Amino acid sequence: MVDYALISGKGLNENIVRQISKDNEEPEWMLRLRLKALKHFFKTPMPSWGLSLDINFDELTYYVKPTERKAASWDEVPEDIRKTFDALGIPEAERQLFAGTGAQFESQIIYAKLKQKFESLGVIFTDMHTAVREHSSIVKQYFGRLLPFTNNKFAALNTAVWSGGLFIYVPKNVVVDLPIHNYFRINMEGIGQFERTLIILEEGAKLDYIEGCTAPMYSKASLHAGLVEVFVKSNARFHYTTIQNWSRNIYNMSMKRALALNNSVITWVDGNFGSKKLMKYPCIILKGDNSKADLLSASFAKNNQEFDIGAKVYHIGKNTKSRILSKSIVKQSLTNYRGLVSIAKGSVNSRASVVCDSLMLDNDSTSSTYPYIFNNEPSAISTHEARVGKVEEDQVFYLTSRGLTKKEALAMILLGFISPVTKELPLDFALELNKIIRLELSNA
Repeated sequence: MVDYALISGKGLNENIVRQISKDNEEPEWMLRLRLKALKHFFKTPMPSWGLSLDINFDELTYYVKPTERKAASWDEVPEDIRKTFDALGIPEAERQLFAGTGAQFESQIIYAKLKQKFESLGVIFTDMHTAVREHSSIVKQYFGRLLPFTNNKFAALNTAVWSGGLFIYVPKNVVVDLPIHNYFRINMEGIGQFERTLIILEEGAKLDYIEGCTAPMYSKASLHAGLVEVFVKSNARFHYTTIQNWSRNIYNMSMKRALALNNSVITWVDGNFGSKKLMKYPCIILKGDNSKADLLSASFAKNNQEFDIGAKVYHIGKNTKSRILSKSIVKQSLTNYRGLVSIAKGSVNSRASVVCDSLMLDNDSTSSTYPYIFNNEPSAISTHEARVGKVEEDQVFYLTSRGLTKKEALAMILLGFISPVTKELPLDFALELNKIIRLELSNA
C-alpha cells in the first residue's frame, strides 16, 4: 500500500489547478496558461473521430502526490514505492544499460538521475516542474508550440492539470550515446495521469529516449492523457521507443508530436498492448529540407479491447521522406488504423509510404483502415498498402511437425509478423516485447 502526501477530491475545478501550480512553485505565466486551458476544456466537446468514449470526468482524481519531495538517489525513494519499481526491474535496468532513469508514480517524478558526464556537456535531464522553475525561458519558448491546448479536449485537459513528466535538452553537436529511460506507472484506481514531456535537440545532437508504461487492474477505470512535444533541429538524430502495457481498464489518450528541421532524422517505435480503449496518433512535421521520419508500431488487442491507432506526417520541406508501418494482432477485439499523410505544395521530390497489416486470430474481431492522404505536390509520391489476413494452418502444421507445441508455433508466427518493428528496438526492449507477445498469447 502506497502512502500519499496529497490526494485531490474527485472532479475538476479551478482550485485544483491552482493547487498544482502552487505546490510546484510555478511562474505566473504557467498558471495563466493552465487556467485558460481549463476554461477551454470545459467548453470543448469530446472528439467526434476515433472511438466512442464513455469517460466520466467527474469521477476521476486529477492530482496525487505520493511523496513530498523528489529523491536524489534510488535509496532515498520511499520503500513502498521502491518495492513497486524493484519488482519491475527498473534499478537493475539502469545499472546495466541506461544512462539515466526517471520514474513517474501517479502524478509526480519521484526519481531522476543522469550520468555526470552528460551534465558536464550541458545536457539537461530533469522533471518538468523543475524545468519550469529553473529553465523557464527555454520551457516557455517551446511549451505548447506543437500541441497547443486548443488542439482538442484532451490537450486542453493535459495543459490544465499536467503533473510530472520529463524535460530533456541536448546542446548543439552533443551525442548522448546511451539511452535515457523513463517509466510511468498508475498505482491507484480512478485516477487521471497527465504527465508532460518536452524534448529539445539542438543542431547536430543525438538522443535515444525509451519510455515504458504500466498499471495494475482495479475496478474503477483510470485515464491516461500524457502529452509529448519533441523539437529536432538541423542534422540532429532522435530515436523514440515506447512500450505501453496499461491494464485493461485504462483509457489511453496519448498525444505525441515532433518537429524535424533540415537533414534531421526521427525514428518513432511504438508497442501497444494494454488499455481498455486506446487512441494514439503520433505526429511528425517534416518542416526541414531532406528531413526523414520512420513511424513503426506493433499492437496486440484481445478480449474486447478497442484500439484506434495510427500516425500523422506532414511533409513541408523539400526532399522529405516518411515511412509508416503498422502491425496489429487482433483476437476478440477491434483495431483501427487511422493515419494522415499530407504533402504540401513545394515539398518537391518528397516520398511517403504507408503499410498497415493486421493479423486476425479469430472470426469475431474487426480490423479497419482509415487512411487520409493529401498530395498537393506533383513531383511527390505517396503510396498506401493495407493487408488483413489470418494465421495459415499449414504454417502451424509445419512448425508443430518439427516438435513445437501449437502455442509455441503461434508465438513464433506472431513474432515473425511484428519483426519489422522489433528489429528497430534496443535489444533489452526487443526481448521484453517478445515476452509480452508470448504472455498475451497465453492469456488470449
